Amino acid sequence: MSYAIIRNAKYKRENLMAVYRHDERKNKHYSNKDIDRTKSHLNYSLKDPEFNYVKEFDKILKKYDLKGQIKTVSNVACEYMITSDNDFFKRIGKEETKRYFATAYKFVCEYKDLGEKYILSAKVHYDEKSSHMHLLFLPVVHTVDKKGNPIDKLACSEFWKAKDSYRQLQNAFFEYMVSNGFDLQRGLPKEETDRVHYTLKEYKNITNYEQTKEKLQNMKLELPNVPDIADININRLSKKRDEKILEEIIKPKDNLINELYQDKLILQQELLTKSKMFEKAEKYQKERDKIMSDNANLHNEVEQIKAEYKEKEFDIEYKYKHKIKILEKENSHLHKIVDRFYETVEKFIEWVCKKFGLGESKELVRDFEKETNILINPEKQLKKEEREKEWDLEI
Repeated sequence: MSYAIIRNAKYKRENLMAVYRHDERKNKHYSNKDIDRTKSHLNYSLKDPEFNYVKEFDKILKKYDLKGQIKTVSNVACEYMITSDNDFFKRIGKEETKRYFATAYKFVCEYKDLGEKYILSAKVHYDEKSSHMHLLFLPVVHTVDKKGNPIDKLACSEFWKAKDSYRQLQNAFFEYMVSNGFDLQRGLPKEETDRVHYTLKEYKNITNYEQTKEKLQNMKLELPNVPDIADININRLSKKRDEKILEEIIKPKDNLINELYQDKLILQQELLTKSKMFEKAEKYQKERDKIMSDNANLHNEVEQIKAEYKEKEFDIEYKYKHKIKILEKENSHLHKIVDRFYETVEKFIEWVCKKFGLGESKELVRDFEKETNILINPEKQLKKEEREKEWDLEI
């Protein structure tokens, strides 16, 4: 599965012109060999600056009266590089790729309540190996001044104040893109892997691999222009002439050939060493991809188990609550029946006493309880029976 990728870079005001020339493709020549100028016409903007990035920055600063102290060493702008891998973009197609970058643009507008007005430029590049978007923005925080009045403040350090700011960014971006229908996964942050991850291109730049390879391929054994030994009449040479030929022609040739041969051996050894390093890097990349894939699968399984558990928990809770309501309703109904029964019994006893001239109802009840050893009140009768059982067990 592919990854949702968003990276952040910080720039000072003095850096903005160089960023402008790269993002807007204003340079004539690029050291980056991955840029194919024949495809630059495919690039497009989600937000175009009116001026170059320096003038655009000054315009926004003045237009929205941004507060904050700006020094020469201050970071005044941030740039997100948003992308995924080539397989992902090929799989989803051209229209979905455009929707991917449009959705990412919307995410940046909403993240930390930044607002579209503080986005300086958003440029999608199709002229490199992987499609990506450069989105330059001003790190503005919405706060209050000393008097409690709301203000917008340009403050890069406050925008990225939390220690895990970048992890929060990665998590929020991943969740936002997935919630908008993109099938992606969240990679492990470097804090958890404790590794600095380089691409092969970055690794080649670090080790000067391409320069070494090119130097070795272009290396030629160029010898000095010296007379051919066959053109010299050996019979007419004296001993001094022989020594002169040996010193001035043969030995320089031998020395030069030997030096070039040794240089080539060194370069071949260096290239071999770096090739082995690349093999290890590629092996590590495959192992890392497998671990990431396994981790994603485990994460999905855990989330599935959690979802199933929550669903079952909800069903059980609902059933129990429903049962409790039924029992409470039945209990309330029984209480009403018992209360009505009490009233009926009392009225019945009074009626019998009057009907048959038996005297007071209380005396009749007392005589009944005494002769039968049964209490008219059922609650008292139950308590009495329970006490008698306890006495029997003690005996």
